[in-house]
Amino acid sequence: MDPSLVVFDLDGTLIDSAPDMHRAVNLMLRDLGCAPLTLSEIRTMVGDGASALIARALAARQCVSADPTQALATFLEHYENEPTTHTHPFPGVAETLERLQASGRTLAVCTNKPGRLTQMILERLDIERFFARILAGDSMPFRKPDPRALMEVIDSFGTAKAATLMVGDSEVDAATAQAASVPFVLMTYGYHRGPIGDISSVATLDHFGELATLLHV
Repeated sequence: MDPSLVVFDLDGTLIDSAPDMHRAVNLMLRDLGCAPLTLSEIRTMVGDGASALIARALAARQCVSADPTQALATFLEHYENEPTTHTHPFPGVAETLERLQASGRTLAVCTNKPGRLTQMILERLDIERFFARILAGDSMPFRKPDPRALMEVIDSFGTAKAATLMVGDSEVDAATAQAASVPFVLMTYGYHRGPIGDISSVATLDHFGELATLLHV
């Protein structure tokens, strides 16, 4: 396996962002007079973008009278106020990205997270510098698992699919890579919903640093 382009998911792959999303969701629920969610519940709701996260949170707490559009706006306001209080890269992320970049590989991010938040978080965590392209959930009219999101990144570099690797943590990422016919590596520590064994991948890694070993850098 020797890809020239490595495309990463963000939440659950590069960064552990669930605690700050948990805080922002519960502030939104509080504003609506609804009961809070646990952190473990939030982890199972992440991966399909902010709108899906809020829809799942409202449904879980049966906030049937809430306006989803307003609830999303409230969540984003709370989240943008403190996006990195408890968010941090997973162990080995910065060191491994540096090694991959030094090896001459092109690195990119393909996430369903809104672009403003994505940029803000990557910059604050000092890992934005590693990525030649960042495609967010609102960058295009489509998002993962639609393969066009991943293909937009690949085509922007003129890279062959066979020379590309996608790295993610969830069923959404696996489905995106499969639909685009791109090899997929699964990080087992992330926000997947079902059993690891049910997620198709060419490799499963328990630590981000193992990616450097897999790619011989």
